[in-house]
Amino acid sequence: MKVMRRLTIQSFHISSVTMGDNFDISLETSTPEKRYALTIPSDYLPYLPMADVVSSISMRIITPENHHVHNESIMDVFPISTKVLGKIGEGTSRTLTGVYGMITGVDEAGTPVCAFGNSDGMLDEQMILDKPGTPGKDDLIICFDAVLKTGEGFKRTGPNAIHQAVDTYCQNIRELMKKFHGKDCTDEQDFEDVIHPGKPKVALVKLVSGQGSMYDTRFLPAEPSGFIDGHSVIDITGVPVMLSPNEYRDGAIRALY
Repeated sequence: MKVMRRLTIQSFHISSVTMGDNFDISLETSTPEKRYALTIPSDYLPYLPMADVVSSISMRIITPENHHVHNESIMDVFPISTKVLGKIGEGTSRTLTGVYGMITGVDEAGTPVCAFGNSDGMLDEQMILDKPGTPGKDDLIICFDAVLKTGEGFKRTGPNAIHQAVDTYCQNIRELMKKFHGKDCTDEQDFEDVIHPGKPKVALVKLVSGQGSMYDTRFLPAEPSGFIDGHSVIDITGVPVMLSPNEYRDGAIRALY
């Protein structure tokens, strides 16, 4: 057995999210395990690019007891994570648990921003909770509700502008996470990519969205599960990309909707 790369993921559990004037993460309790309180500003306008494409982005916090709430079509659900050492797939990453980001999209004419299935409706009826890639029933959700100009959901510029705006906003949270001490994490896990010389080689094939000028997927962004500096599946004309298990685990792929 040969170890190709190692990845450490440090988790910081968020037990409350509130709206305030600034970004802040503070220790809420240290027993029986460390739990943190996240404060985020509700004024989204400073982070809104491409006003000619995006009409508005509003924010709300969905608490576990309020999962039975109406949403526009869900574009993505993502963890808030950051690199503190190395690149995607190796080194050290930090992630927030107990909270997820979620993006919904619609245009001014009421057309949902979606691929082949519109998921607008009650959240707990449209999304199966406690599954890989979805929030747990006890998780908080920071929801970004985006409204595009009419027809902009049928172009890459519309969804890209939404994801860029949300990623720019979340980077402020990531910068706070980078300043944490590793010893203050709630949990820490180590993962190794290993090869076994002489043994069969196994590959997992994952088909992602990348069609025409609309349905796109980003991979290998600057930050885990991020958007900025990621590569477009459409731009590389759908050429197969090989990722290591740890790159995939570390958030190498970002679904746009």
